[in-house]
Amino acid sequence: MRNIIVEKLNQTPIEDQDLEIVERKGIGHPDSISDGIAEAVSKSLCNAYLDRFGAIMHHNTDEIQITAGESNPEFGGGEVLKPMDILLTGRGISEIDGQKIGLDRIAIKTAKDYLKDNIINLDVESCVVVECKIGHGSGDLRDVFAREGKTPLSNDTSFGVGFAPFSETETIVMETEYMLNSPQFKKKYPAVGEDIKVMGLREGDKIILTVAVAMIDRYVDTIDTYMDMKSIIKQEVFHLASKFTNRELEIFVNTADYFEEDGQPSVYITVTGTSAEMGDDGSVGRGNRANGIITPNRPMSMEATSGKNPINHVGKIYNLLSNQIAVDIVKEVEGVKQVHILILSQIGKPIDEPKAANSQIILQNGYKMGDVQKEAESVMDNWFEDISSITDKLIKGELRTF
Repeated sequence: MRNIIVEKLNQTPIEDQDLEIVERKGIGHPDSISDGIAEAVSKSLCNAYLDRFGAIMHHNTDEIQITAGESNPEFGGGEVLKPMDILLTGRGISEIDGQKIGLDRIAIKTAKDYLKDNIINLDVESCVVVECKIGHGSGDLRDVFAREGKTPLSNDTSFGVGFAPFSETETIVMETEYMLNSPQFKKKYPAVGEDIKVMGLREGDKIILTVAVAMIDRYVDTIDTYMDMKSIIKQEVFHLASKFTNRELEIFVNTADYFEEDGQPSVYITVTGTSAEMGDDGSVGRGNRANGIITPNRPMSMEATSGKNPINHVGKIYNLLSNQIAVDIVKEVEGVKQVHILILSQIGKPIDEPKAANSQIILQNGYKMGDVQKEAESVMDNWFEDISSITDKLIKGELRTF
């Protein structure tokens, strides 16, 4: 039985609230690197299990820890003095009925390949030490995972949340990081590293963006070059943001920069493009939520999504599913202005039969709940019927988890 509940949300729509805060940690932020590696390792294990055993085995690789190294960035090019350490932990299955897979080898190779693909100025072989300590899962979790049935059984009593549509501020924050970390932007401005954080604040009808951008020292020969690059970033972000809003915009870039009394600058330059080279550690689940942003004005789950198995880990599946449902309700159901989705599981029960699936709707002017209720219920029910598509999309890399 699916306990689907559709109700009216008595709340001021996000765009009409006086203040809104939105954050996104870019792909080179140490927390996002941890998320990215965790999800990449899970995906690699899924494919290895399918190739060797014909089915995805129990695993969770959501306990990645990055310990920062040491570096000496300088205008024109500095050096990494001590490699960053990446510890891969969690649980996985390495043997079934005498057949084995090289779990550690797969995980370490995947982590290195992910870094090479996403932190393009990082010399992975000399600047990173990857250690794998992934162990076997507990017997009771494996038992729940392996039971036969129409659909997988929930591994936990947990909940997932989602919402739609994105506000102007949420869209701008997301699109700003996408632009600055796009291949096209990197090709045009190679001085821009991947460690980018975008913080959006909307006060009434004014949106203020504070953007932190790690510059790569070998492409920045002088302080003048650095200041010119900051100006370019500010202009590019302003131009992009103007496409999504008519509100007043104010952009700040690298606001911690300052000049000491002797004239020596203290600015945000790095050797590799990520602060993980010196000073900033990282962990899975400490950054972006499943929809890619951090939104204190909206419902959020503290659950780490990346690295959890895509078969029955509701901490992953329900957070992704709730956002998919929210997007479809806004798109397909006339009269919905804003929707929040909350889905609760119960351990040991089929994941397509939630303990509660709640849709909270803010209506457009002129509409009543009776106009939208049945259609919203139908969208939710259809997604639970097709819940395995979330797993398929994750294995193919078609869903973001951070």
